[in-house]
Amino acid sequence: MKRTGGQLIVEALKANGVTRVSCVPGESYLAVLDALYESGIETIVCRQEGGAAMMADTWGRLTGQPGICMVTRGPGATNASAGMHIAMQDSIPMILFIGQVQRDAREREAFQEVEYRRAFTEFAKWVGEIDDVRRIPEFVSRAFAVATSGRPGPVVLTLPEDVLVEEFDAPQAKPSMPVEAHPGASQIADFAEMLKAANRPLVILGGTRWTEESVAQFQAFAEKFKLPVGCSFRRQMLFDHLHPSYAGDIGIGVNPALGKEVKESDLIVLLGGRFSEMPSSGYTLLDIPYPAQKLVHVYPDPDELGRVYRPDLAICASPKDFVAALAKLEAPSNPVWEQRTVAMHETYLKWSTPPKTGPGSVHMGPIMEWIEENTPKDAIFTNGAGNYATWLHRFHRFQRFNTQSAPTSGSMGYGLPAAVAAKHLFPGREVICFAGDGCFMMHGQEFITAVRYGLPIITLLVNNGTYGTIRMHQEREYPGRVSGTDLVNPDFVAFAKAYGGHGELVETTDQFAPAFERARASGKPAIIEIKLDAEAITPTRTLTQIREKT
Repeated sequence: MKRTGGQLIVEALKANGVTRVSCVPGESYLAVLDALYESGIETIVCRQEGGAAMMADTWGRLTGQPGICMVTRGPGATNASAGMHIAMQDSIPMILFIGQVQRDAREREAFQEVEYRRAFTEFAKWVGEIDDVRRIPEFVSRAFAVATSGRPGPVVLTLPEDVLVEEFDAPQAKPSMPVEAHPGASQIADFAEMLKAANRPLVILGGTRWTEESVAQFQAFAEKFKLPVGCSFRRQMLFDHLHPSYAGDIGIGVNPALGKEVKESDLIVLLGGRFSEMPSSGYTLLDIPYPAQKLVHVYPDPDELGRVYRPDLAICASPKDFVAALAKLEAPSNPVWEQRTVAMHETYLKWSTPPKTGPGSVHMGPIMEWIEENTPKDAIFTNGAGNYATWLHRFHRFQRFNTQSAPTSGSMGYGLPAAVAAKHLFPGREVICFAGDGCFMMHGQEFITAVRYGLPIITLLVNNGTYGTIRMHQEREYPGRVSGTDLVNPDFVAFAKAYGGHGELVETTDQFAPAFERARASGKPAIIEIKLDAEAITPTRTLTQIREKT
């Protein structure tokens, strides 16, 4: 039976298990929208393409399967590039479908025309344009394979408007088959020997292609071997922070004691991650290209192994396949590093205990303590970028897999659309978004998306009236010369209510707990505006201290 190009796209999505797409509609892909009408795939209509792409990224991040986003050509596609950049740097599977000008108008600078294969090369693993309806099954199948194989990432498929209305009698769509790379028996044996010979080993978990089972398996392995384990920047959900083996997160503002342990280790195991600029503290924790420590690097893409750090043992495998191969290894009865592991965990617990006080009337330390005691262990936390995120990043103790959605790329505006996507994916779990006033306003319009779909997320909006991270750097480099970082904000409580949600204002620490309980009880998407003194720019140093270098 002949189907239109739009129908073939949707048929391929269904064959690959897609149940939801995010989009901002456009006339360039009306045929796809029509095919979605009775498809059973839920269409989440967003208010800006960047937010839509960030929602797709979150679905890919929390499921391991490509998040699907659809946007129109030109400005729609360029708006979506913010979400694509996040997915690319964070190795998240995602497919962005872009409506394109009709074929006979190409290369004329037609209305909203962009040559995406030139423009988006840096944003995607592969950019393809389907210029023949007969090749739709081939292109979509390849898109799923590329997005999920090796190092996962975003793929772009552009859809000329006229191709989508042509018909073709294509074979029934089939799901993409995942490509796996398994560690060899000799590699596992070599790893076991290197671990046996070590005195100060440290495992650093990161990246994607983990599963709940593999996270549990590795935790059991670490417990069996009494190994110290750290998590890479914004991959904290990969290990239980209260487990005796947990040493802390390795990234921006790393605990100096943990940074010292990284440098003094005699064996580093990078499992799943690239150990890029942020986790490596600006490429200072490991020497390039030859680390001083023995290095085992386990990564699912051979192009990454040896690209920055030359490993002593390179294993091309996904984390879950490598972890599965560790089950048969024999643990030493009294490993020489056992007391070091105990000490590193104790140091982490001290480091992650928030301060009780600070400048102003609102103190984030007690607020974080209340959150720790009063939110479920499976609550999902999202955030974008800014100094406010330090409170979550450092002081929340993640204990479960799939409880974190945050960009390692430092993209502002991510937290709110991520929370919307996470709540849609897991409606029975509490979803809490941390945002700054500057960060929230990047994609705050997606709050109405949460209202529209009845997704009662709770946004903790930390309002200090400034682009905090930039102001911190500014005071350090150009003390007292404030330029371009002050903000004027709306009434965020009124904002929440105008959108049909629930709003609360917190101006003293003791107001937070009842405000949160009221937000939770409202059953609506909620914003809790927390008025934080700009002096409280970090948990340990004020703006004045940074300015005066004290």
